[in-house]
Amino acid sequence: MRKGSNFEVDYDFFSGAREEDMAWVSFKENFIQNATHLEAKKLLFDYLDLIAKSDEIKVLLLTGSPSKVGREDYIRFYRQILKVDFDARDLARLYNAVNQLVLKIVGFGKPIVHADSGKVISLYMNISLACDYRIIGDNCVFQNPYLDLGLIPKGGGAFFLYRLLGFSKALEILLSHKDITADEAFKLGIVNKVVPVGQLKEEARKIAQEFTGKPIHSLSGIKKLLRCCMRDLEDCLVCENELLLQMVSRDDFTKKLLNPEVS
Repeated sequence: MRKGSNFEVDYDFFSGAREEDMAWVSFKENFIQNATHLEAKKLLFDYLDLIAKSDEIKVLLLTGSPSKVGREDYIRFYRQILKVDFDARDLARLYNAVNQLVLKIVGFGKPIVHADSGKVISLYMNISLACDYRIIGDNCVFQNPYLDLGLIPKGGGAFFLYRLLGFSKALEILLSHKDITADEAFKLGIVNKVVPVGQLKEEARKIAQEFTGKPIHSLSGIKKLLRCCMRDLEDCLVCENELLLQMVSRDDFTKKLLNPEVS
């Protein structure tokens, strides 16, 4: 871990920095593994609180790791858990950490711009949907690995997609094994903008700068109005936990997951 002055931090699973009146938080590829550790989660949440309380920072840019493995990494994570002494509490900690992160993003008093590229599994897409503006590189592809495992998505995906696209389209996406390309995601309205991947960081910075020019109280007030149904989201996240823990406890889930033909 490396920690510097003035918002500059570099931990095992995320880094943070300040750039004038903006702050960057960049997730690293081992986010899922670290999310089960209480100390790692505390580091991230404390850093987000630091940004939220700073009068000098007006917008947060949240970026995913460009080196994410995608579907295979998600399946490998579950296999590793089941190959050791399985304890449902490990998964419960992960699910709860995701719940808390999604709720923290939704309730954040400042605009959050999310930028991502490469392979994006449903968990990361759902975290992105909790943000206020989404920009992706043209190499981005959204994947649904939970279907390969016979599970459901974690992170409020059903809640966000239903509100964004309506019941029928949300159901179609949530039950599809087909990857969603960057262009398809833009046409659906899952993301706000697609740019060449080499220009992603600069374009995300431009979007963030546009937010900094808006009155801060108007921004925070509009966010509260648009996010006024937090209780529904909380209920959805709790329901996800209950369903997922039931699913992973089934014998057929364990047998299927440890079968090398599942990929």
